[in-house]
Amino acid sequence: MGEFADSTTDFSAPAMVEGIAQVVAVEGNMAWLVPEQTSSCGACASASACGAKGIGTTASRLELRRFQLVNNSNLAVGERVIVGIRENALLRASITAYVIPLTTLLTAGALAQWAIGRDVVTMAAMFAGLALGLWFARIGAGRLLVRGDLAPRFLRRASAGETCNLE
Repeated sequence: MGEFADSTTDFSAPAMVEGIAQVVAVEGNMAWLVPEQTSSCGACASASACGAKGIGTTASRLELRRFQLVNNSNLAVGERVIVGIRENALLRASITAYVIPLTTLLTAGALAQWAIGRDVVTMAAMFAGLALGLWFARIGAGRLLVRGDLAPRFLRRASAGETCNLE
């Protein structure tokens, strides 16, 4: 077991999902950043149907991806930085966005099919279950947002040529 453990790894620290972003504006003590697109983005089989590319002009797509950080590190426009979000927060956000609505949809459909057995009623129940699940997900996402779990954190400045690709 000891041969696999890195002696410098801190297992008590939460794992972070890291990404590179560029500072595009600084307003007071807030810095606006835009995440850099990885080289793999747009190269997969479903690139034409992907929502990551956005709709509209390049400027409008970049505007939608902008996010704020408190500028405690004196960041300047044009700098590349490494930002991170805790892995468990990303997992909670994914569960909130996908698992809750899907679970309520399927549960409502299964209960309606079991109780009544008519397809029209089952479909209506599934629609109602989806609406309820989306409402629950919105409440859950609001709680994550208020606690600050979804906010990226400044980790360090990116060195020249640094990427987050696993090559």
